[in-house]
Amino acid sequence: MQAQLLDVGRVRDQFPAIHQTINGYPLAYLDSAASAQRPEVVLQSMDRFYRHDNANVHRGAHALSDRATEGFERARENVRAFVNAASVDEIVFTKGCTESLNLVASSWGKANLREGDEILISGLEHHSNIVPWQLVADETGARLRSIPVTDSAELDLEELEGMLTERVKAVAVKHVCNATGTISPIREIVKMAHSVGAVAVVDGAQALAHVPVDVQALDVDFYAMSAHKVYGPMGFGALYGRKELLNAMRPYQGGGGMIKSVAIGEITYADPPGRFEAGTPHVAGAIGFGEALLFIGGIGVDAAAKHEDALMRKAESALRELGGVRIVGEAKNKAAIVSFVMDCAHPHDVGTVLDKYGVAVRAGHHCCMPLMRRMGVPATTRASFAAYSTVEDVDQLVSAVAHAKEIFS
Repeated sequence: MQAQLLDVGRVRDQFPAIHQTINGYPLAYLDSAASAQRPEVVLQSMDRFYRHDNANVHRGAHALSDRATEGFERARENVRAFVNAASVDEIVFTKGCTESLNLVASSWGKANLREGDEILISGLEHHSNIVPWQLVADETGARLRSIPVTDSAELDLEELEGMLTERVKAVAVKHVCNATGTISPIREIVKMAHSVGAVAVVDGAQALAHVPVDVQALDVDFYAMSAHKVYGPMGFGALYGRKELLNAMRPYQGGGGMIKSVAIGEITYADPPGRFEAGTPHVAGAIGFGEALLFIGGIGVDAAAKHEDALMRKAESALRELGGVRIVGEAKNKAAIVSFVMDCAHPHDVGTVLDKYGVAVRAGHHCCMPLMRRMGVPATTRASFAAYSTVEDVDQLVSAVAHAKEIFS
């Protein structure tokens, strides 16, 4: 069946923040990998909650609390449906991927890792999928090892196969690399991890808006999500966890809402997901996240991905033609990101010049310092695309890079 075409103009009309000028130029917002903009439906849903339904969830005995609880749990169902989890009990609300990965490393890791065990991460990882595992390794005596990365910024699966032994208890990788756009073959990696009895943990921060995600088809054990990468609010996200694993895990934090009963010296914990949601939740964040997933589902992840891929390829080709520009990360399977360096200038300087021409990009190591070292660069300039990005954005980017080349040469 042919993928639906994306009506970019109609999509753009729903994002108020992108319709502005910067330094006299129309904004070309190419930093969506850091944080995507929000459509009106998300903004309105959160505003409506605060204006009309502002109350705590689950424990209130009045209409506002009932409405807040209904919206909160409806959002959980939206997340479940979007990633095709088997049950809403497998969806834990968190502050985002960073907290989700810390939750898994702390709650599952401390209970299951011992001295001599191994945790495999990859050379593509964001620091949020490195540091939590290093912390738990330090506490348990487990060893952290990194799956090598090829010159094209892809995981070396042959090397991974050789690293898999009975000592490996967890394999933690990202679905889409935030620094290069590399899409890793998650189903294959999960199968390899399970072959030695290891759990498979996936950082899905960059994936939800750009590739279809089906946690049951992927057979993944844990999948971390961030709302602000997929047109939702900052400071909110979710963790998918296989039900039997969540049921066996101790809480990550203690407080209200995550217990069945409390006595001094004796506590009975709530069933998941409540067990991992201590304290007053970010109710508006949940509602906004749920609306964001309905939004991207409505325009079509496949249609958006096809549109973004065309822009990415056009940008890569045009930047190469300028000369003195090198694309960092040329995986065969990529999503929505062009990361590059210039012979004549540091990425931070390039980003500053691009801003003068209304082009918003990210410059730095992108919280991927091991990957930057592997690629032989201190940092890159990164342009990242979304459903609202246009051919004109690409042209503006390339023109601004050409100006930077003139300035620094």
